[in-house]
Amino acid sequence: MTSDRSKLGLILLLSPLLIWLMTLIILPHVGMFLVSLREKVGVREYETGFANYAVFFTEPLYWNTFARTAYMSIAATLLTLLIGFPVAYYIAKLTRGRSKTTLFLMCLIPFWVSELVRTFGWMILLRETGVFSSLLQNLGLVSGPVEFLYNDAAIMTGLVYTSMLFMVVPLVTTLDSLDDSLIEAGYDLGASSFAILREIVIPHAMPGIVSGCIVVFMLSLGNYLTPILLGGKDSLWFTGLIYSQFITRFNWELGSAFGFLLLALSSVIVFAALKLTGQSLGRTMGR
Repeated sequence: MTSDRSKLGLILLLSPLLIWLMTLIILPHVGMFLVSLREKVGVREYETGFANYAVFFTEPLYWNTFARTAYMSIAATLLTLLIGFPVAYYIAKLTRGRSKTTLFLMCLIPFWVSELVRTFGWMILLRETGVFSSLLQNLGLVSGPVEFLYNDAAIMTGLVYTSMLFMVVPLVTTLDSLDDSLIEAGYDLGASSFAILREIVIPHAMPGIVSGCIVVFMLSLGNYLTPILLGGKDSLWFTGLIYSQFITRFNWELGSAFGFLLLALSSVIVFAALKLTGQSLGRTMGR
């Protein structure tokens, strides 16, 4: 009787999660996959096949944009890690009490507003008549307005800024669990700061590094607002192509195929990263 009650309690506990996964993730993806297999041959006439996927491989614009999106997302992830790791280490190991709380809160403040508002804020800073251009002119460093928008650097800035919190949080959580005595022992044995970082800090923080990189990469790869607004209509981001197929051209079949190709790309890169770092998905997310 006790065993049956435990099973029933477990089922009731998990049922909201299972319903959420089934209705909002599994069923929509199954439906989208079935749509991607439909090839339109006439008015409301369809055939089943992989013609929509073949279109991607036969059109250079599509797979070049696909490759560019992957490259830019990986670069944004690495740059976010390079910036976020020192910040997370300082918060986790070099601050205490109220200062630690304040610094962590400062990382959260930008996320109190929507991504759209944050992106528009960068547009105000980077546009031709924006803050940075006006400052350079007032300092006499340039003779006229400077346009910082609509280029890869602007896109990269927006992606890093948008994803920074999702890198810092897992790193702070992981580094907090590192015993300070291990670092002190390293210094007592004559190790340099770089050696301690390489042999003690980074191996301990690896689960946080990998989990943060996975989240940041997925967010960057699937980002739509930041590349379009900061990079302009010619930003060549794959999510822009998906949006165009669904909303502009009403070609849901090709748009669905592009969506699954993006899902496949992210899965392959994440799997490769886990293999290269020797981490498992369960251990990484568990830490």
